[in-house]
Amino acid sequence: MSENFEKVANEIRRVKARNEITLTEVPAPQKLAPHAMALSAEVTEITATGRFVLLHDPKGQEGWGGEFRCVTFIRSAIDTEMANDPVLCDLGWSYLMDSLGKNDAKFSNPSGTVTKVSSASFGTLKGQVESNELEIRASWTPDIPEKLVNHTKAWLETIEIACGLMPIPAGVTQLSHNN
Repeated sequence: MSENFEKVANEIRRVKARNEITLTEVPAPQKLAPHAMALSAEVTEITATGRFVLLHDPKGQEGWGGEFRCVTFIRSAIDTEMANDPVLCDLGWSYLMDSLGKNDAKFSNPSGTVTKVSSASFGTLKGQVESNELEIRASWTPDIPEKLVNHTKAWLETIEIACGLMPIPAGVTQLSHNN
């Protein structure tokens, strides 16, 4: 295991999510890079999930523009009014871009998709409530490997925004459920 990667991975493992988000390390994809780690996020009481994958190849890979690559996935339930907003996909992308900027997570080579999914039920399922979701899939190359923890924080903030959690004001500490 790359010593540089393990140091960064350990810093990311120490990131604390707000109380509504359960953060868990999960198996990472094995074939995308020589070194990888992955985190899963579940938002309690709101249907929202996310995954953050950190890839590391000391030789770099074509298209990355560096040794590291962040890959994310976020899915959140949204209301029908939001799902019908014609700029929703642009807005979803801006959630991520703004969060990266706010968290001083400098990057290059971004790519991704934002998808809105609306489902209606028919036949024997008719009468079930219509469901709507926003999905953000993205990857980017962090410019400063020493600040990879900032990219993880930006991902968590994007999940918070996507599922409508109110921001915790600066200087306010959220009490843990154990207190």
